[in-house]
Amino acid sequence: TRLSDLHSELSVLWERPGPLKMFAGLPELGISNGEDLKETLTNCTEPLKAIDQFQMENGILLPTLQSALPFLDLHGTPRLEFHQSVFDELREKLMERVATIAEGKDEDRYVKLEELLEKSFPLVKMPSIQPIVMQVLKHLPKVPEKKLKQVMADKELYKVCAVEVKRQIWQDNQALFGDEVSPLLKQYIVEKEAALFSSDLSILHNFFSPSPKTRRQGEVVLKLTQMIGKNVKLYDMVLQFLRTLFLRTRNVHYCTLRAELLMSLHDLDISEICSVDPCHKFSWCLDACIREKFVDAKRARELQGFLDGVKKGQEQVLGDLSMILCDPFACNTLVLSTVRNLQELLSQDALPRDSPELLLLLRMLSLGQGAWDMIDSQVFKEPRMDLEVVTRFLPAMMSIVVDDYTFTVEQKLPSEEKTSLTYPTTLPETFSRYIQENRVACEIGLYYVLHIAKQRNKNALQRLLPALVDTYNDMAFGDIFLHLLTGHLTLLSDEFGSEEFCTAVFDNFLLTSFSRSENVHRHCLRLLNHLHQKVLVSYMETLMKTLEPPKQSSESVKELYTLLKEKLEASKKSPPEPEEAPSLDLGLHPVTVPSTPSTPTTPL
Repeated sequence: TRLSDLHSELSVLWERPGPLKMFAGLPELGISNGEDLKETLTNCTEPLKAIDQFQMENGILLPTLQSALPFLDLHGTPRLEFHQSVFDELREKLMERVATIAEGKDEDRYVKLEELLEKSFPLVKMPSIQPIVMQVLKHLPKVPEKKLKQVMADKELYKVCAVEVKRQIWQDNQALFGDEVSPLLKQYIVEKEAALFSSDLSILHNFFSPSPKTRRQGEVVLKLTQMIGKNVKLYDMVLQFLRTLFLRTRNVHYCTLRAELLMSLHDLDISEICSVDPCHKFSWCLDACIREKFVDAKRARELQGFLDGVKKGQEQVLGDLSMILCDPFACNTLVLSTVRNLQELLSQDALPRDSPELLLLLRMLSLGQGAWDMIDSQVFKEPRMDLEVVTRFLPAMMSIVVDDYTFTVEQKLPSEEKTSLTYPTTLPETFSRYIQENRVACEIGLYYVLHIAKQRNKNALQRLLPALVDTYNDMAFGDIFLHLLTGHLTLLSDEFGSEEFCTAVFDNFLLTSFSRSENVHRHCLRLLNHLHQKVLVSYMETLMKTLEPPKQSSESVKELYTLLKEKLEASKKSPPEPEEAPSLDLGLHPVTVPSTPSTPTTPL
């Protein structure tokens, strides 16, 4: 029976792929493996005695167990099954013990774990022992260099080892860490761009709707946070990757990730990193403003204190601060606060230059807009703000508000008090020039357009849209602004039945750039997919011809166009039900008609 049992166990082992390699580490620990057993059985003259000897030397060294094992034989339980169950139980106990030792307060706890590592590491390739080795590696704050190199050199071991071990490998292998991080950074940018081209057009649910805390629950941010842990060196590496990619691509979403990553570590209370990042308190304060979508007076003073507190010799921190302020979510908050501040100044008959809060908002906008230039030039100095933005551009923009308000009041007057005032169609020359030449002025101008769209102010929108054809660095045709504008235009959906309004939106603005900028083409199609039923039919036919994608267009543009075409065809096949014809019942009583011809009463 024992010979049969042993033979079945050996058969299982020898039939597995690479059994000898799997148990190759046992001889180093003075334990016999399958090769030793094979040699013993091959060379012995008395197999039963050899089996007894092998079982005694390599079985469980518990004297009282020997008398109990025959009971298992009587129940038909193979020794392999018994030993495997005991082994599994012991492995779990050992892994729990490793975690307990590591979490304890004994001064020599890591010495014990290193000793255990030395004994178990030769068996790291054995699947049944590997979890124990990985558990020990995971709980060692500093794994011996030799062991780290062995893990790094073996792809299978590197793949299964815990992130705590990988951190120790990554911190001295920037290229390897870059290979791990790169796919996550690409995924992050793809997700952000997908959100900007979302088919859901709404002013309530747009790119800026998710709260900062919600955004930090994204897969990429959580994975990066886990990969970094408390390792300052890895955190610095990620920041360097983000700066490099921002410089290479000018993609502002890398600035968002820089801010989100720091605040994600803040949420987890990773003081080892937050305490050494000089931008931490500034980001924390700004994050609260982004959550409220407004910079109040108290937080404005805090933010100003951080900017004024940059000491001589520490100017390099301005590079990171500018990158944080370049984050579209920060920029969105600053410009919304600027527009709100201007409204308050109008109501108080005050000038922009008299508002310290407004001047601070412009200072931060200027610093954020200059992030790329600062990091590229490595000249860490706050860009000088053009004072004429305050003294000339903003008053010109406020004059547009006054024009609009004057016209609105005029329309509400009794007919006998009305004058022949018509709505102005031109813009102040200063306004048009500054949105072409100054990036901060352009950003404020664009958000003012969104503000009037939100108010459903058709006249002001028709007046301003043509001026956006020529803006600083084509900012009006950027994805973020077009995403917001298309969402805001849904509030004016009924106006698209007017050719005048369609001409202002499409001919005078969007269509001036769509042929050279595929992103504009996509945003046009997004808007029409949402509003096609509202657009004037004759105008819609012209738009479909104009917007037909050329062969070299991307698949996303072609898909949007096809979808729009299908929607239009479907609406033609199922036109709205005609209204019921009015009833012709005149309320007359029914008249009985005789069945035979009546006799004339007048003689012929």
